[in-house]
Amino acid sequence: MDLVTALARARSPERPGPDTPAGPAVRPWPGPSRPLPEAGPGELDLDRLLRLSLTASDGSGRLRPAPSAGALHPVDAELLVGTGCPLPPGRYGYDPLRHRVHRLGREPDGTLPGVTVELSVTPQRTVSHYGHRAWPLILLDTGHVAAALWLAGRALGIAEPVLRLDGLPEHPLAALHFAPPEKRDDVSQSQGLGPPMDMPAPRELLARRSAPPPLTGTPPPDVLRAVLATAVQASAGELAWCAAVGEPRPELVELAPDGTLRRLAAGEARPTLAVWAAGQAWIADVGAVLLAYGCPADANAPRIRRAHLRAGFAVHLAHLGAVRHGLAARPVGSWQQADLGAALGAPPGRDWIVHGLALGTTHSDQEKTS
Repeated sequence: MDLVTALARARSPERPGPDTPAGPAVRPWPGPSRPLPEAGPGELDLDRLLRLSLTASDGSGRLRPAPSAGALHPVDAELLVGTGCPLPPGRYGYDPLRHRVHRLGREPDGTLPGVTVELSVTPQRTVSHYGHRAWPLILLDTGHVAAALWLAGRALGIAEPVLRLDGLPEHPLAALHFAPPEKRDDVSQSQGLGPPMDMPAPRELLARRSAPPPLTGTPPPDVLRAVLATAVQASAGELAWCAAVGEPRPELVELAPDGTLRRLAAGEARPTLAVWAAGQAWIADVGAVLLAYGCPADANAPRIRRAHLRAGFAVHLAHLGAVRHGLAARPVGSWQQADLGAALGAPPGRDWIVHGLALGTTHSDQEKTS
């Protein structure tokens, strides 16, 4: 698959064709399934780690702790299990609908204690609806899943995992290694790969949902600054970030070096963003839209993968931060002709919108009860 060509086509105004069959919601792992045993003393709690990050909470498999474009969930997880886990060492495929695993074979040589979760994809699930626009969404979804796993580890008090979002291999696209409890002293407690945040409660992670539009009401500046700061740090320098803000003074703002908000451009951007976001008209009325941009037109495949994986990872953490500040939030992944740099007077083809997060102080559920 030529990812460079795929991204250029996804960014074009070409519309996808009719839907095609999505196929199974879970990869058909071979062999019998088995439950995840309860963790014993000194063992990594795989059962709770996966329940808080990947397990579907409904029979259709659409509702999961990590959002996905069209709720199609193309990301698959394999577990490389070493010592210090309730499962015997080996390679396993994970079924998020049944919360069970299938043993695929022995553990590879050099498998570390604990578990490495490798994330790969079944593209047809997303291609079935989005057609040629699918690949950026697939990569963003993978970044969201990586963030869901990262947050689940935080909620369980596990040492920060070794996170691989380098974009180099196609299979797996991303991986996270979680050490067992007795190995925590051997792992750096902070790699600077996610923002410092209070330990999330498990109930927060299970309750995560994308708020339905409309999302109205401009977030307070201090809250918007905090959400932007989370995204900036979590993206590890791969992308630039700004926010399109609505009333009372429509403008684009970004974080200044001292952590304050500064104006990037004056004027109303939300109607244009609504057109660029696959014509989602509701975006024109949101309180604010957080935007990740970069990934130039001449980016090679590893850079494309890296930018989109990081964007999904960062937006997921920013989403949780926004909800903690009382905001309604909804990721926005599909962007066409969204050359933000050119719109701001910079050379074209350098600063494309990669991902977004719509924010508001109210949303439809609140409006129905107000």
